[in-house]
Amino acid sequence: MKFRGKEMIVWSLNNYLGLANHPEVRKADAEGAAQFGLAAPMGARMMSGNSNYHEQLERELADFVMKEDTALLNYGYQGMVSIIDVLCGRHDVVVYDAECHACIIDGLRLHPGHRYVFKHNDTDDFEKQLQRATALIEKQQTGGILVITEGVFGMAGDQGRLKEIASLKKKYQFRLLVDDAHGFGTLGKKGAGAGEEQGIQDEIDLYFSTFAKSMASIGAFVSGDKIIIDYIRYNIRSQIFAKSLPLPFVIGNLKRLELLRNHPELKDKLWDNARKLQNGLKQKGFDIGNTDSVVTPIYMKGDVPEATAMVMDLRENYGIFCSIVVYPVIPKGNIIYRLIPTAIHTDADIHATLKAFEQTKKKLDAGEYKVEAIPHMAEA
Repeated sequence: MKFRGKEMIVWSLNNYLGLANHPEVRKADAEGAAQFGLAAPMGARMMSGNSNYHEQLERELADFVMKEDTALLNYGYQGMVSIIDVLCGRHDVVVYDAECHACIIDGLRLHPGHRYVFKHNDTDDFEKQLQRATALIEKQQTGGILVITEGVFGMAGDQGRLKEIASLKKKYQFRLLVDDAHGFGTLGKKGAGAGEEQGIQDEIDLYFSTFAKSMASIGAFVSGDKIIIDYIRYNIRSQIFAKSLPLPFVIGNLKRLELLRNHPELKDKLWDNARKLQNGLKQKGFDIGNTDSVVTPIYMKGDVPEATAMVMDLRENYGIFCSIVVYPVIPKGNIIYRLIPTAIHTDADIHATLKAFEQTKKKLDAGEYKVEAIPHMAEA
């Protein structure tokens, strides 16, 4: 990527499998736009916005993630907010992981019923909250329990405890909704996600993901039993009252899914790069937490000005473009770099990045990024 005219090694792109600029993908995108333009279909799915291509993509996605049916969604964020709205009434209770994505949190803000949050990936606390939810349902004598978690938590990179959560279905009555934005295409033998990876795909009642990560596109989907998907399809307000996903995106996503299915070497290359990056960081003494996915966080200590100076140094002097997370998203005094490896990174990219982080970390520890240590910042 070029940034202000300079070539950069980028670790901030949602392009896990390298499909964004794949020649077959670009050809399919261009042909879809040439044939249909960007406007078609001109209406919502329930009115005049349906097509054979939309239905084909839904069938192929359902087959790929091993579910009966799939409903397409225009966007992941919008879709998740709306799924919670359509599924949960005022008598229903939601139990969810504390580190769920903003789209889940915002969907829950609109939920008129009770909700209980459990400590991140803490199965003991999860069961406690499940007991509270069950007691409330029994007292009300109506409603149900929806459990929401993620296949891969996008900040820390750790997989959700899906197997442990699903095992409690034998003891409690609930349905499980999994947001697998970062697991779809990257985990499991064929890439069907965290549920396949952990051997419990059948226990996931609703499997949700976006096209914006592994498929490097626009749109999202939710899969599950046909009766539930049909209910969502005919009641989800964000799709009923919005224009259908344009045909060039649908056709492009069909090609992306075909490549994801038929070229496992893309996922293999992604993981090869991720392991080289993660192992290299650990060997150099960096703290990458408990990630068991390709998402690669780097935890450091420092304040916001230091983080800003360090990320600028990496970009301007080492040609490394990456994202940082600082206060108020995380506690003061902490810095998180989140690196997103892809199948198109090279060994040279990884080597240069490891060297750059090693050198800039020494500067951070030596206090060279403190405001008073940088003349132009001190003057400003």
